[in-house]
Amino acid sequence: MRNRALATVWALLILGVSSYSPAADMIELTVLNSTERIGQSQEPYGAAAVEIKAARNEVESFQVVVAAPKENISVVEVEISDLAGPAGSKIAKEKIRLFREEYVRVRMSSPRAELPPGLYPDPLVPFTNPETGKLIEPLNRSRARWGEPAKTTGYDMYAIPFDVFKGQNQALWVDVHIPKDVPAGTYSGALTVRARRGISEQIDVTVTVWDFTLPDGPTHRNHFGSFGNVARSFNVERGSERFKQIEMRYCRAMAEHRINPPIPSYLLPEVNGDGSLNIVPQRHKALKEFIAGLHVTDFEIPRSRFARLPSSTLRPDYKTISPANKEKAQRYYRDFYKYLKDNGWEKQAYVYMLDEPNLRGNYEQVLVLGRLVHEAVPQLKCLVVEQTYLQDPSWPDIDPAVDIWCPLWSFIDRESISNKIAHGDEVWSYTALVQRSPRYHPQYEKVRNLDPPYWHIDRPLTVYRIPTWINYQYDITGLLYWSTVTTVIEPWSNPAFAHPRHYNGGGFLFYPGLPCGIDGPVAGMRVKNLRDGMEDYEYLAILEKLASRKAAKEIVGIIAPNWWDFSRDGRQFLAARVKLAEQILRFKKVDES
Repeated sequence: MRNRALATVWALLILGVSSYSPAADMIELTVLNSTERIGQSQEPYGAAAVEIKAARNEVESFQVVVAAPKENISVVEVEISDLAGPAGSKIAKEKIRLFREEYVRVRMSSPRAELPPGLYPDPLVPFTNPETGKLIEPLNRSRARWGEPAKTTGYDMYAIPFDVFKGQNQALWVDVHIPKDVPAGTYSGALTVRARRGISEQIDVTVTVWDFTLPDGPTHRNHFGSFGNVARSFNVERGSERFKQIEMRYCRAMAEHRINPPIPSYLLPEVNGDGSLNIVPQRHKALKEFIAGLHVTDFEIPRSRFARLPSSTLRPDYKTISPANKEKAQRYYRDFYKYLKDNGWEKQAYVYMLDEPNLRGNYEQVLVLGRLVHEAVPQLKCLVVEQTYLQDPSWPDIDPAVDIWCPLWSFIDRESISNKIAHGDEVWSYTALVQRSPRYHPQYEKVRNLDPPYWHIDRPLTVYRIPTWINYQYDITGLLYWSTVTTVIEPWSNPAFAHPRHYNGGGFLFYPGLPCGIDGPVAGMRVKNLRDGMEDYEYLAILEKLASRKAAKEIVGIIAPNWWDFSRDGRQFLAARVKLAEQILRFKKVDES
C-alpha cells in the first residue's frame, strides 16, 4: 500500500515536471498599442494577446514587450506566422515587419515638456536591411589565425539577438501591412520569441480587416521639407550618385508613412535662361515613375530664381523685380503650370512663396510676389506660412496674394480661418519649436497660456497623431513641418535640435541608418504615429464622402475639440477610429443597396 502511494506521488511529480514550462517564469510577453511607450525598467503591463483592426491598404501596428521577471535572458529569434483568414485567405508574414525599439536620451527637457528627462524608445531598428532583405548581423571581429589582421563583419546597431536583464524590458514594434486584395474578416496567427536554452514563449495575434480600402496616397495635403541635411549625416557630397540613392530611400520612407516626399530637383524640367522650360525626356519619364510609384499627391513648384527678393527689407530695392526678370519669372510659371496640366498634376500644385513674413516689408514682398504669380497663372496657388489675421492693423492686407494660409498651431484662430475658407482660400497648419499664441491673436487673453501638441520626444506619442484630427475639426486641409532630418547633437543618443535650448526630436523624424549598415533612413515611433494620424484622416474623408462632414466631425469632437483641448489617451483614438469604421461600413452598406 505504501509503495502504491509513493508511486502515485512520484507519478504526480513527473506529470508536474513535464507540464512545467520554464518560459512561463523566464519570459513574459505583453502587448501595447502603437501610442504607448514603456521604459526599460518599468513594470511590464499590457494585454495578453494582440487584437488590432484595420482597413485594406492600411498599416496597423502593435508592440510586444519582452520582459525578464526572474533572470537574464538572451533572445535569439523572433518569428511571426502567416495570419490565416476566411476561405483560405491569408496575410503573408512577408507583409509584416519586425523592429526592435532602441532607446535615445533626453538629457535636457524641451521647453514646456510634459515628460521628464531620461531614456525613451523611439528609433525602430529593423530585423532585416530594407534594401538587401538580409538580417542585420551583429558587429563581430575575428581572425582566421593569431597574428593576422582582424576581419570585421556586422554592425553596431542590430535587432536580433538581444539580451533582457532581470527586471527589465525590451519592446518590439510590429507593422502589419494589409493588402488591397484580401477579403474582409478575421485573420489569426502567432508571434514567437525564442531564447537560449530552448526557452520560448508565444502570443496570439488577431487582425480584423474591415471591408473598405484606403487610397494609395495621402488625402491630407502636406509638406515636410527637403533632404539636404542627409549629405552631412552620411558624409556624402550633395548631388553625387550616392547622395541621390540615399535621398531616394528617404523619399520612399516618407511615402510609406503617407507623407509626400519632396521631388528631387534632378527629376524636374531644366530652366532656360529666358525662364522657359526644357523638358528632358529621361527626366520626365523618371518623374512620372516617381509620382506614380510613391503616390505623390501634392506638387510644389519651385520658386523662380528670376523673382528673388532680398531677405533684408532694409535695402531700397527690397520689393523690386526688374522688368526683364519679371518677364522671365512669369514665363517660368506659365511653362511650369502648362507642363503639370499636360500631365494631370496641376490640381495639387502650389508655390511655397514665403516663410513667416514677420515684418511690414515682408508683407509688401508677399504682395509683389503673389501678383507676379497670379498675373502669369491666375489658377496657380500661392502658399505663405502666416496666420489668417493681420500681425499689425497698419500693415497691408496680403489676402489678394495668398491662396493657402499656413498658421502655426498656437496662432490658429477658428473665426478668421473660417472666413478665409468661405472666400475660397485654403488653410494648412504647421508646427516648429515651442511657440505660444502671439499678443496679436484675436483671442489672446483666452489662449495665451495654452499649449498645442508640440512635436518632441519628451511628450506623449499621441501629439503626433492628433494634428490631422484637429485640422479636420477646423476644415484645415494640409499639414506642414519644417524638416524631418535637421542637424541634431547626436542622432542615436541625443537627438536634440539646440536653439539654444534642447528641442528633443524637433525637426528630426528619421535616424540615419549607418550604424545598422543601412544607406538610408531608420524610422521612429513618432513618425509611425504621424502615419497613423494620416490614415485616420482617410477614414474621415471616406465617411464624409459616404455620409457627411457633420457625421465625421461628431466623432472628431470626441478627442479633438480644438488645438488646446485634445486627448492624450491612445485608447480614445482607437475607440474613435472604430466608431469611424462602423459608420463607414454602415453607410457603405446603404450605398451599395
